[in-house]
Amino acid sequence: MPANTHMLRGAVPALALLLILTALPGDVAADIYKYEDETGIIHLTNVPTDATKKYTLIMREPRVIFNRKIARDINKFDPLITKSAQKHGMDPALIKAVIKAESNFNHQAVSPKGARGLMQLMPATASSLQVDDSFHPEKNIDGGVRYLRYLIRLFNGDLRLALAAYNAGEKAVMRYGGIPPYRETQDYVQRVLSYLNGYRGK
Repeated sequence: MPANTHMLRGAVPALALLLILTALPGDVAADIYKYEDETGIIHLTNVPTDATKKYTLIMREPRVIFNRKIARDINKFDPLITKSAQKHGMDPALIKAVIKAESNFNHQAVSPKGARGLMQLMPATASSLQVDDSFHPEKNIDGGVRYLRYLIRLFNGDLRLALAAYNAGEKAVMRYGGIPPYRETQDYVQRVLSYLNGYRGK
């Protein structure tokens, strides 16, 4: 996701701040942070990437998927899901549940953090999986299936931990020795498992 940064000197008037925040394009504006440099200039950005700066969160954007329409055909990608699941020895119902939770079957979905496609692959993850086009349904599904299979094996078949790692990262799961205490991740795991039971007909 491209960063948007604005600079203001001194105090930020409420009206000026509002104008800047609303000027950010809808497809990239997520959480907004600020920091003040040594010259007194206030910087506003939606991507706090500089570890040397002390950022302050000043506006939180609702966690939604941008640039998408609600998918209506939940069976559209079943052939691709089944093909990839069989190829990699995975449960098609699980893959479908993850896709439902991640993108609601919209292959053009982009998250506020930059995750893309049906299985919401981050650019770095997609690159490591050699997925050159995350918006290509078949490539995205195949990459996501391989990544999920890796996580399941990493956590010795514990699906809950694998799903938590898919959402929050494997390092977070290892750090906490279980599902991280993040409401988003805890809700995500329960949501996927609920979808999984539904797709299995349980």
